[in-house]
Amino acid sequence: MAAAVARSGLRRMFSISEFATPNARMFSIPAFAPQNPPTPPPKADPSPNLFVSGLSKRTTTDGLREAFAKFGEVVQARVVTDRVTGFSKGFGFVRYATVEDATKGVEGMDGKFLDGWVIFAEYARPRPPMGEATSQPQQSWGTPSGSWGSHSR
Repeated sequence: MAAAVARSGLRRMFSISEFATPNARMFSIPAFAPQNPPTPPPKADPSPNLFVSGLSKRTTTDGLREAFAKFGEVVQARVVTDRVTGFSKGFGFVRYATVEDATKGVEGMDGKFLDGWVIFAEYARPRPPMGEATSQPQQSWGTPSGSWGSHSR
């Protein structure tokens, strides 16, 4: 008898008749339909400033400048580094003298290897003005308590 109950339970479990009834207690298949993918941020307008991502930890500012100097006059290059270790954070900025040079730099270096890593070059987006609300909420770690061990009672 236990085997019969188990078989009927399995039949009920794998039956689609429960999903076909209007009062189904279970979820429906459309609930698993993928949602619309998030829209990527708009491309930045062409400018002489480039954002370069995917940099190796060993990439230096001089190495970045040399790699992009093949495509035009580089006014400034900077690899953003960690304050403690001094290693690259994996991204940097290159500023060309003209927008045309910057366009050549994007076309020449986007998706290419630098120091063994594939890098991505694109026009840099301008920073939002200070005080303007950003699209991402700030993380709140709670109210400051004054010191680590103090507790209000």
